[in-house]
Amino acid sequence: MATAERPPAPEGVPAPAFDAEPGAWVATRDAPVGGQAVLEGVMMRGPGSWAVACRRPAADQMDPKGERIDLSDPPRGEITVEAHDVTSILTRHRLLRLPIVRGVFALGESLVIGFKALGISANAQMPEEEEDLPGWMWVGTIILSLVLAVGLFFVVPVTLTNLIKDQLGSAVLFWLVEGLLRTAIFLAYLVIISRLRDLRRVFEYHGAEHKTISCYEAGLELTPENAQRFSRLHPRCGTSFLLLVMIVAIFVFSPLGLLPWWALVLSRIVGVPLIAGISFELIKLAGKHRRRAWVRALMWPGLKLQLLTTREPDHTQLAVAIAALGAVLERSEDLGAEQLTGVEIAA
Repeated sequence: MATAERPPAPEGVPAPAFDAEPGAWVATRDAPVGGQAVLEGVMMRGPGSWAVACRRPAADQMDPKGERIDLSDPPRGEITVEAHDVTSILTRHRLLRLPIVRGVFALGESLVIGFKALGISANAQMPEEEEDLPGWMWVGTIILSLVLAVGLFFVVPVTLTNLIKDQLGSAVLFWLVEGLLRTAIFLAYLVIISRLRDLRRVFEYHGAEHKTISCYEAGLELTPENAQRFSRLHPRCGTSFLLLVMIVAIFVFSPLGLLPWWALVLSRIVGVPLIAGISFELIKLAGKHRRRAWVRALMWPGLKLQLLTTREPDHTQLAVAIAALGAVLERSEDLGAEQLTGVEIAA
């Protein structure tokens, strides 16, 4: 496949490793930096801080009342950055840093920070004189999102499979059908949201986040030009993590056998933290050993799925992602590997 549009990688940046996106530069170092796309912006997180950078609407995009004239016209104004210090709970208690356990708490922290970042980005798109969205609204959104996710990906598959339990007549067939159904629902969900026009800008910022992190991990200067040359796919992406969750769930639930419906549902709800913790360990392992052939083979399906949840960003979006990461780096002298102790971050 031709790659003439990308210049040769400089010394220290390896040849392309991810067949899911040939020709893109990749990084081999796994730095403790992660993030997520938000509304017209990017949130970046390091071991001791996190920051949100958003592009605000330009003056000519607002009417005299301070309302957006055309919501389909992407903001062209200045970049605003809001940074916060954070101390992970994992640094306070040694038991919380045990494998699997640390993933559960790290994901919980990431979820809370992620929704805070979404709130900041939403407020950045509102007229300055309007009040910020209340905190209780975001708390309610977190709870509702968790309920819907567990219901859609765990309760619905086991309930539908339970309807044909007698026809299956085997515990092995039951968990296999349930697992395939769960994965099918997840894939269908990704395909549907990938086609939503309103989310295209978010997916472009998702790509900008990945490219910026990879540029930093490769040790290059953080500029839109450098970041653009990197892959928009990343081994520690949340999309890859969710696919792992679907697969790990098959093996976690398989020993339970054929239980009454209520027990099946309860086991799926209670088992979510365990599955998340195991999946987190696997995604961290993939990021750390991304250059090994067997790891790349295991990562390949998740990387392919990222083609649905990321889009190629432009330089203005990369500038936003770089501003967010720059704010995090300003609060840390060095984000070396030793700072991973007690802190777990996914891209």
